Amino acid sequence: MIRFALAGLAANKVRSALTMLGVLIGVASVILLLAVGNGSSVAVKNSITALGTNSLTVSAGTSGGARTSSTVKKLTVDDAKALADQSQAPDIKSVAPVVTTSAAAVYGDVSYTPGSIVGTYPAYFETSNQKIQHGDYFSNDDVLNSRKVAVLGSTTAQQLFDTEDPVGRSISIGGTPFTVVGVLTAKGSTGFTDPDDVVIAPLPTVQNAFTGFSSVSQILVQATSADTTTAAQSEITQILMGTHSLTDPTKLDFRVSNQTSLLTARESTGKTFTVLLGAVAAISLLVGGIGITNIMLVTVTERTREIGIRKALGAPKGVILGQFLTESTLLSVIGAGLGVVAGIVGSHFSVVGIKPVVIPSSVLGAFGIAVAIGLFFGSYPANRAASLRPIDALRHE
Repeated sequence: MIRFALAGLAANKVRSALTMLGVLIGVASVILLLAVGNGSSVAVKNSITALGTNSLTVSAGTSGGARTSSTVKKLTVDDAKALADQSQAPDIKSVAPVVTTSAAAVYGDVSYTPGSIVGTYPAYFETSNQKIQHGDYFSNDDVLNSRKVAVLGSTTAQQLFDTEDPVGRSISIGGTPFTVVGVLTAKGSTGFTDPDDVVIAPLPTVQNAFTGFSSVSQILVQATSADTTTAAQSEITQILMGTHSLTDPTKLDFRVSNQTSLLTARESTGKTFTVLLGAVAAISLLVGGIGITNIMLVTVTERTREIGIRKALGAPKGVILGQFLTESTLLSVIGAGLGVVAGIVGSHFSVVGIKPVVIPSSVLGAFGIAVAIGLFFGSYPANRAASLRPIDALRHE
């Protein structure tokens, strides 16, 4: 039966190849798109985890809907100083207020706009797990004296200096000269943003040159240990309620996020994103199944006289049914097998900046579903062929 099925497929090589191509595209799409979704989640998870389990982020924002955006008090350097008070917050190790802006950086004839210009304190480097590859961090003395010094991310350094050593060189950012004192170790892209495309400078320097001194974008806080993160979060809430003149803990105008909550939220979003990609890719499998139905119906029509002769010679209905089901199944099996190979090979290349991570269950699932689709969509043409009356089939022109 398999030999007859293979002979039937070989008789129409182009038609069979196009049908298998439809299945191949469907299976490869499912594997690759799910791998892209999973790769995105893994990249962001690694990025968040790298910050450490004792890091917290304080950001401005309404909570509970009690205040309008015009009356919400923004975060300030004074808020950060209050959080750094060991007498009020014994479970907080370090505090780093952060402002972010954007401006073009110029070195010689090269002009480049980094992803962000960050103004902060030296504690930022430890809290955000930023390591120096070459040179050094700026110091607290640089902050106190508003010195125009900067630490570059690896992407920014490469764009501005190429193979030249940046340390000690002077660059202009938005018209303000800065001396490069260090280059950070590359973290790698998360797929949508590049954490290495950054310039980090003392907070007062950035405020004076770009953002002004009114408020900060966020405050990074490092707890004394992973075990004291919850206590540190409670201390942050209590202190900022005081500095913001709040009495109702359900109507805060700031948010405190720890890495665990960020990771949980991102994993939930990542799963939704992956399922959505898988659903889109599954449509390709359905289209491939419809293609199998059409091709097998054409095959049955072309071979009607052959079916009549075989039935006249005593071939039972089950044999005819099995032959055409075998042909449709072989189409899906071969196409699915090639699709698995294509999907796995494709996952070795970055897609829109994301390194795909193949989900083993998606490989088995896509292959199994493709084979099942071959059986399901091939059953109607096969049953139609098996139900033909020998006399009618022999009369067919």
